[in-house]
Amino acid sequence: MAKAKKTEAKKEGASMKEIFYDVVARPVITEKATAALEHNKVIFRIRTDVTKQQVKEAVEALFKVDVVGVNTLNSQGKTKIFRGREGKRRDFKKAIVTLAAGQSIDLSSGTA
Repeated sequence: MAKAKKTEAKKEGASMKEIFYDVVARPVITEKATAALEHNKVIFRIRTDVTKQQVKEAVEALFKVDVVGVNTLNSQGKTKIFRGREGKRRDFKKAIVTLAAGQSIDLSSGTA
C-alpha cells in the first residue's frame, strides 16, 4: 500500500486489516467465477481507485496465500428503466487474482 494510505490509517485509528477489507469489497460468486476456481483464479469486486499491487497485498494479508498475478477490469454500469425513469447502475471494478499452485481460498466459509 502507498505510504499515504498507511498514514491515513494510523491517523484515523483504523488497522491495516480494516484497510485491506476496504480494498477487497467481496468475492464474485457466479458460474463463470466458480469455473475459474479450478484454474487457481479467484474473482473479487474491488474499489475503483485501487491498484493491482494493493489488491495483491490485501489478498495475501487477508487469506494468507501467495498471489502470482492480478488482472483488473473496469465495468460500466448498465442503463436501466425503473418506473418510467431512466437510471444508471454504478460502475465497478473486478480483480482476477491468480494463486500459486496448490493454494486455494474457501469462499463458502467466510473470510480469514
